[in-house]
Amino acid sequence: MVWVLTLVMIFGLITMVSVFVTRFPKPAQNEIAPAIDLILPEGITPTAVTFGDGWIAVVDQGTQIIVFDATTMAEIGRLAITSAQ
Repeated sequence: MVWVLTLVMIFGLITMVSVFVTRFPKPAQNEIAPAIDLILPEGITPTAVTFGDGWIAVVDQGTQIIVFDATTMAEIGRLAITSAQ
């Protein structure tokens, strides 16, 4: 009876470890953004990139936000950033 209980506990432990390994998501990679074919206009130095549902926003050194379409990579619009004083 002790042998049966030992085998059941070992089998249960192996099952739990395999479930943890296969079901939990992998840790985040060191990449900030996935590789995209986005060509920025001349003179734009990106400091932040945000991905939304169908769009990509690029912040240019804190002066403007440029929004691109995620499928065509065409520029949708720009938004100037001003300081609130």
